[in-house]
Amino acid sequence: MQNKVILVSSNQLGRGDQELGENILETFFTILKQKQELPKAVFCMNSGVLTMTEESLVSVHLRELEEKGVNILACKTCADHYGVTDKLTAGKISGMGEFIDLAAKYEVLTIS
Repeated sequence: MQNKVILVSSNQLGRGDQELGENILETFFTILKQKQELPKAVFCMNSGVLTMTEESLVSVHLRELEEKGVNILACKTCADHYGVTDKLTAGKISGMGEFIDLAAKYEVLTIS
């Protein structure tokens, strides 16, 4: 995992029931943060930026990953679109340029 960037493109994992998808995504990050090898970064785009707010239980896990040295990044355009730029409880605002730079250096694992 240490040579990976996780791209979170939705506030749920998989298609179908929203609540189930949110729970599965939370489980993913619950298990991830317990691993020895952590990703280089988590980049959230589209509705994935919603996971970085207090309205998502995922934000707790993202804060813990951030405390362990993982870069937690939000697409500025997406955060502005969803009106959450000032509501992030984990991570920081970034842009596609930084994501492209990360993707050039590390393998991207897309969670959608």
